[in-house]
Amino acid sequence: MRHPATRIAATILAAAALGLLAACSVTRNLPEGEVLYDGQKKTEVLNRCDTPEGENALEDVEAALYKAPNNTVLGIHVPIPFGLWVYNSFVKYEKGFGRWIFNRFAAQPVLLSGVNPGIRCQAAENILKEYGFFNGKVDYDILPNAKDSLKAKVRYRVDMANPYYIDTVCYQGFSPRTQAVMELSRRRSLIRPGEHFNVADLDGERTRLSNLLRNIGYYYFRPDYLTYQADTTLVPGGHVSLRMTPVPGMPPAAERQYRVGRKSFWLLGKNGEMPTDSLVYRDLTIRYHDRLRLRPAMIYRWLDYKSYRMKRQVEDSAGISRQRSFESLYSLYRQTRVQERLSNLGIFRSMEMRYTPRDTALLGDTLDLAVIAMLDKPYDAELDFNVKMKSNNQMGPGAAFTVTKNNVFGGGESWNVKLNGSYEWQTGGGEGASKMNSYELGISTALTFPRVVFPSMGDREYDFPATTTFRLYVDQLNRAQYYRLLAFGGNATYDFQPVATRKHSFTPFRLTFNVLSHPTEAFLQLQAENPALYISLSDQFIPAMEYTFTYDDASVRRLRHSSRWWQTTVSSAGNVTSLIYRALGKPFGRQGKELFGVPFAQFLKINSEFRYNYRISRRQQLAMRVAAGVVWPYGNSSVAPYTEQFYVGGANSVRAFTARSIGPGGYRPAQESSYSFIDQVGDVRLEANVEYRFPIVSDLHGAVFLDAGNVWLLRQDAARPGAQITLRDLPGQIALGTGVGVRYDLQFLVFRLDLGIGLHAPYDTGRTGYYNIPRFKDGLALHFAIGYPF
Repeated sequence: MRHPATRIAATILAAAALGLLAACSVTRNLPEGEVLYDGQKKTEVLNRCDTPEGENALEDVEAALYKAPNNTVLGIHVPIPFGLWVYNSFVKYEKGFGRWIFNRFAAQPVLLSGVNPGIRCQAAENILKEYGFFNGKVDYDILPNAKDSLKAKVRYRVDMANPYYIDTVCYQGFSPRTQAVMELSRRRSLIRPGEHFNVADLDGERTRLSNLLRNIGYYYFRPDYLTYQADTTLVPGGHVSLRMTPVPGMPPAAERQYRVGRKSFWLLGKNGEMPTDSLVYRDLTIRYHDRLRLRPAMIYRWLDYKSYRMKRQVEDSAGISRQRSFESLYSLYRQTRVQERLSNLGIFRSMEMRYTPRDTALLGDTLDLAVIAMLDKPYDAELDFNVKMKSNNQMGPGAAFTVTKNNVFGGGESWNVKLNGSYEWQTGGGEGASKMNSYELGISTALTFPRVVFPSMGDREYDFPATTTFRLYVDQLNRAQYYRLLAFGGNATYDFQPVATRKHSFTPFRLTFNVLSHPTEAFLQLQAENPALYISLSDQFIPAMEYTFTYDDASVRRLRHSSRWWQTTVSSAGNVTSLIYRALGKPFGRQGKELFGVPFAQFLKINSEFRYNYRISRRQQLAMRVAAGVVWPYGNSSVAPYTEQFYVGGANSVRAFTARSIGPGGYRPAQESSYSFIDQVGDVRLEANVEYRFPIVSDLHGAVFLDAGNVWLLRQDAARPGAQITLRDLPGQIALGTGVGVRYDLQFLVFRLDLGIGLHAPYDTGRTGYYNIPRFKDGLALHFAIGYPF
């Protein structure tokens, strides 16, 4: 224990140090005539427009006006101006230790002259005009500090005035064919009468029309060739009449249709060497350096233009109308698809599609295509390392090492081998501190083809991404003093994405074999205490097939204020095997059927999740999620495999509770249960979340959320009373929690910290009422994670 005199002396020294620091003036070394920028007062907004466009305009205006004041760290204002104190105290040193202190800790003062409030006001007014607030004004006031005349704040005043709306839109000055295409596409226009005037929409409409024309052969057309003439006097009262016209001097070639002629593929050497040899495959010329490392048939399929051949009605010399086939017109859509296809292969370091007019005078209508590419390195290696911390006092390191061989058979195939392992130990003390130590080791290999392998589609190439993946794996889990679980198997999966918003994944074959070995006496007690749990972990085959449908419209341009994501997976296990048994004369639904002497699982599983994000403003969102799932064991199984059952809780679920700490239903395992860490799973899952996301400052964001959910059993289990789902008990068995969180969003990476606060536990806690958390601190759960929860 420290002597009282020592504590008094330390207090006096600390107070003296703080006094010396406080005595340091932050304005002592300011240049002559300069004033220290002390931040800005809350912006005064007049004639505020509450529409989404108005809120977006105001956000952009605020961003243009904002300037981080002195004493800002990661966008947050700190009250102690340590950096300015160091600047004023050590700016006089040009070398030595004083200069080192200055370079390390000094903060350059932010001066009012460097803020340039007048220029910021002008930029803000231009933003208002871009959003259709043509009469908007922005000005400012300088507010000197009453105690220090060398410090001042800025207060901005924004008058949004009245917004302007689009009255009419017309096209003039184009060729008849171009005019007809534009008129026919009006229903897809981004600017419509009655909508809020917005320069961003005007630019988007120019891009849309340009892409539309380029998709039907207008190779040389560009968005810059389109301009607007706006008139606000034809219709008074805040309306704009728009006329779209070609820019003066637009080249004639811009409104001419071109078709694709000869095609060639140039494969450069690994150091960019030009081709030294060539071959012709069908109508495709392939040039390569040294040795061709790609199969010609695959190159031809990747560059296939056959689906875009056009037919037109023409008159022959006798005046008879006939249908004539032409080579495919140039299409930006087709060019983009080919680029995406080649890029998704992951085998090219660089790739360029070069179109060259056959007639250099641009009098002809044919473009020759040359695709110039260079192969990437044949091998990739990746090492992932992490440290896990779990709610059951388990922690430990994990690592995964993956080696990938690209372009295995010369057709863009990839083959990878992955080694993974982890070790966990119990961090808590006490009698059982070492009982839960465990490790996991695994190896897997996967071969992915950038096409449908079986059944063969011949030379046909899908006009959308399609892949086939074959995977094998072996995984060994050792749960010390309980059991060892060996899992091995494989699957074949087909992935299709016919349009940008929809993806299909079909696994016609997925076989998993779980082998439970070395069970201890403690684990064998589960057979008597909880037979259903024991069965879910016992030896069994899981022969299954699976289909997943995913819908995601986040990339759709017209959905500017909302996005939807929906994924549904349907899995079926054991049915094909049971049909074989039925063909052999054995009952379809009889239990006890075996595959290679081991029982196989038989179940039907449906899992669905829907997410909806509504953009309140550019930096404010309301995110919602609803999830439901059910797994029904039947026939050869009375209990679904443990790996197929559901659980809730954790950083991405009901955040007021840790993972697998609630359910099923109103069941709560005894605190002294030796297996409570694995039995809180169920056959039915219901979950809902809503989260309001808002900015705090700079890249720091906040969130307020509400989570609800639980899992249940379909059948009654005497070992877990209250776990079966019933309509009568359902409302009271929904776990409910709220909470707050902060996110540091770096665009490419999001660090998240959430504090969950329990409101209702689905089991009996000994406390009456809906809020049944015994103590407030018992309902708290802190989660650190990377990425958003949904």
